[in-house]
Amino acid sequence: MTVTDVAAFVGDYPYRAISHGTTDWLLSQMDRVGIDRAWVGHLPSFLYRDPAPGNAVLEQSLAQHRDRLAPVPVVHPGLPRWEDDTNRAIELDAPALRAYPIHQGLDPSGGAMRVFAAAAASARVPLLLTVKFEDVRQRHPLDTVADLPAAAVRQLVRSDPELRIIVTHADRAFVEEVHFGLTPREAARLLWDISWIWGPPENHLAALLDSMGVKRFTLGTAMPLRIPDTSFARLDLLDVSSAERSAILGDNLHAFLD
Repeated sequence: MTVTDVAAFVGDYPYRAISHGTTDWLLSQMDRVGIDRAWVGHLPSFLYRDPAPGNAVLEQSLAQHRDRLAPVPVVHPGLPRWEDDTNRAIELDAPALRAYPIHQGLDPSGGAMRVFAAAAASARVPLLLTVKFEDVRQRHPLDTVADLPAAAVRQLVRSDPELRIIVTHADRAFVEEVHFGLTPREAARLLWDISWIWGPPENHLAALLDSMGVKRFTLGTAMPLRIPDTSFARLDLLDVSSAERSAILGDNLHAFLD
């Protein structure tokens, strides 16, 4: 098993100071908690009008550590030449393609996103969507952008029968709203990270594993916005077998990508 984190970042965050958004810090935390590989985004790029410069910074930052850190570039489907950014990500062997339609001023299930989703499906690369970065109670007054709506995820996964979507930073309510509104075949093309799903005493993660099955979930930490220990603590407090734990830590992701 290769323990893989699908929700890690490097770089600064515009709404609060982050003193440890570096590649070295990320690698040190991965070593500390036992993460073999991470899918990494460039954190500030979600607010860039054109994410291409941020993608270049991400590519350069990870160049010496590609054995452990995989870049997940941002594509803005509403800009001209977005296909170039997509093709560059594919050339880099990126494990997924990232978009932030709400922050990019796009209808999250509209025409531009559907065309981009179809391109990702054609390239057999999953689309990675982030529901939110911070809880609404923690946000800066200028951070007024809404969360990604659950309905948009349902509509996107239905827009192309080959499209696979990995959703990060979703809570229990969001996961259930999407999952139970899909057919089993549609739901099988979605994978959820556990970074925002609460453990005890609410036991949201346990409830989801029981109702949806272990194979629908994978590891995410949201580093450096969150410490990685939290995701592992949720698993430590669950009554799951070693095989089920291994599934969430990496086996589910590998099966999803095959």
